[in-house]
Amino acid sequence: VQLQASGGGLVQAGGSLKLSCVDSGRTFARNAMGWFRRALGKEREFVASISWSGFSTLYADSVKGRFAISRDNGKNTVYLQMNNLRPEDTAVYYCAASQSYSHKNEYHSFGQGTQVTVSS
Repeated sequence: VQLQASGGGLVQAGGSLKLSCVDSGRTFARNAMGWFRRALGKEREFVASISWSGFSTLYADSVKGRFAISRDNGKNTVYLQMNNLRPEDTAVYYCAASQSYSHKNEYHSFGQGTQVTVSS
């Protein structure tokens, strides 16, 4: 698993961004995938996850209804559509892999993150 996130940037509150994470390895379609974030001075926190099939998803309460995770196994890519962004969403966002989408503590292979900054 070799993950690279992209798509971050600076956006005004209420705006949208779509993050992408590409896996250059060969096991993407067998892994659950998740998005995590780390704000300055805070610990890394879970944002969203998706099962290997894409049929099951899980979201942190803070992003439920605003963010949507999806994947394209043909492109080895997982996405995070972020709508109605808030200043508190400002963080470095990382993607990671796991055997189970719901086991938040078992994610590994955190790739290089992408910075999201939301201005008020």
